[in-house]
Amino acid sequence: MELNQVKAVITGGVSGLGLAVARHIVAAGGAVALLDVNDDKGAAAVAELGTKAHYFRTDVTSEEAVVANLKAASEALGGLNAAISCAGILGAGRVLGKEAPMPLKTFATTVMVNLVGSFNVAKGAADLMQHNAPGEDGERGVIVNTASIAAFEGQIGQAAYSASKGGVVAMTLPMAREFARIGVRVMTVAPGVFHTPMVEGMPENVYQSLCAQVPYPSRLGKPEEFAATVAFILQNRYLNGETIRVDGAIRLQPK
Repeated sequence: MELNQVKAVITGGVSGLGLAVARHIVAAGGAVALLDVNDDKGAAAVAELGTKAHYFRTDVTSEEAVVANLKAASEALGGLNAAISCAGILGAGRVLGKEAPMPLKTFATTVMVNLVGSFNVAKGAADLMQHNAPGEDGERGVIVNTASIAAFEGQIGQAAYSASKGGVVAMTLPMAREFARIGVRVMTVAPGVFHTPMVEGMPENVYQSLCAQVPYPSRLGKPEEFAATVAFILQNRYLNGETIRVDGAIRLQPK
């Protein structure tokens, strides 16, 4: 689909990678609904993006909230043909920590937000998209989930995070195969180390060490580069059922 025809919900859309995607789509003439839990940043994002942006406070782990807000977003946008999931948490910690083993709640919460949340949004969005009028090649919509290169080579302390993101990668193909009958594509982007609010405030020596680990270009990824990848997926109908790494060729070391 052309970007000026995109009517997208974006989870985690008020900051970082999600906001970069929203900016890219709106700049190209599309419209977005930002689903997040930070009302202040939501208001700021809508003020920046203008009349083609809307904000809905949404806990992605709540089935009822997601169903209700996807419907509200579709009404506000005049339809829904794209769902991009960027909401996520790190859930960092060793399985056997210095004080005690990782509380099961830490692992479960990470999986709930990153994996179950992505599934919840994809399920709800596909349910709405299947009623869209088919476009070229019978396309009715696109779902883009966000994994991480930690899904493939998780580091020590990333057991929960890697498991959650590995699940996102694993459900991409079966979901794409199932949704083929309704003309909805499913793709996943696995970013490497990106410059997001999570790295701001990091000591300069640590930041530079992180950059040096990336073969080329030796820097952190820019949110705009993630957004451009999502835009490419939305526009290229032959991309389906796959995960794209965007990582400067980095392969994470054990720690």
